[in-house]
Amino acid sequence: MVLAGLLGMSSKFVSCTLGVKYRDHHADGTVSGGPMHYLSKGLKERGMTGFGKFLAAFFAIMCIGGSLGAGNMFQINQATQQFIAVTGGEAGSFFGGGNAWLFGVIMAVLVGLVILGGMKSIARVTEKVVPLMCGIYILAAIVVLAANFTHIPEAFAAIFEGAFTASALGGGVVGVMIQGLRRGMFSNEAGIGSASIAHSAVKTNVPVTEGFVASLEPFIDTVIVCTMTALVIIVSGAYELDTAGDGIALTSTAFATVISWFPVILAGAVILFAFSTMITWSYYGLKSWTYLFGHNKAADISFKVLFCAFIVLGAPIQLGSVVAFSDAMLFAMSIPNMVGLYIMAPTVKREMQDFLAYARSSSNRPLTKDAVKTEAAKA
Repeated sequence: MVLAGLLGMSSKFVSCTLGVKYRDHHADGTVSGGPMHYLSKGLKERGMTGFGKFLAAFFAIMCIGGSLGAGNMFQINQATQQFIAVTGGEAGSFFGGGNAWLFGVIMAVLVGLVILGGMKSIARVTEKVVPLMCGIYILAAIVVLAANFTHIPEAFAAIFEGAFTASALGGGVVGVMIQGLRRGMFSNEAGIGSASIAHSAVKTNVPVTEGFVASLEPFIDTVIVCTMTALVIIVSGAYELDTAGDGIALTSTAFATVISWFPVILAGAVILFAFSTMITWSYYGLKSWTYLFGHNKAADISFKVLFCAFIVLGAPIQLGSVVAFSDAMLFAMSIPNMVGLYIMAPTVKREMQDFLAYARSSSNRPLTKDAVKTEAAKA
């Protein structure tokens, strides 16, 4: 996952730069960008119009599936299971014993209220929810690691041993790399192209600046936060307990070894994270949906209703089937995107060189597209 995060910094830089460069501005003031647009427009510039349209349409279809799977059913499923666990388990919780779908209904209503407000509403919610959730989580992880400080070197040793022994995951280093890349991709979206859909809405006319901002995300998300999570699970010994479960249940057990009441806080953080992730992925799916069916009110409303329906569907079903579907959609999204990134890498390189020429200049000119071109021409 660490390797996936470091490599992902590059792919996310390229993807989000292209997302801003080839985005569409609509008459109502909204913006649409992402792989659907830079695959069709960027490859058209290279004389590959048909191929670009095919890759763009394929990505859009798979992104809709990804938004309903990884960005919807997986999120609500994990949030539901954690909420049930901290409120008495299947037998003691009102939402247990076959009533999990009711929790899905509540979340679907809340998500629906936000996504009907559009991109600005989504941004207002996520800019408050995500930092709060991340801050609480990192602080708790530091507390657990501090309490088990002497075991941290052993934890890193266990990680390397597990990654490089012949029996690791039944496939040695190759098996570990495949699993690590799958989970890393799930974590930071690098290489998939989905994040560039959101980054395309940024208020800048110098695309490469957004690429630099986006490249920090895989490092923070996967290299730092996910490594901290892995260390917490290992130093606490939770991964060796038969009763620990998997996914969020394993993480909750690990935190509880030091902070007994933290599973309740973690449940809140998981629900907040799931909530913010769902409304973000609803935007990804919506932009893919309207790319295929047109930028109009009917397409907008129909997708949002479909998305909320899948929240209710995802709450009670088994995690394994959700993960398998989500992985398949994310992998399918990455294929056309990575092909496009490779072909259009020279375009991004030129954009970056022009910006760096501007950055190195002593000019006090404001950061605009024309200013960047002027300084690049001088260089």
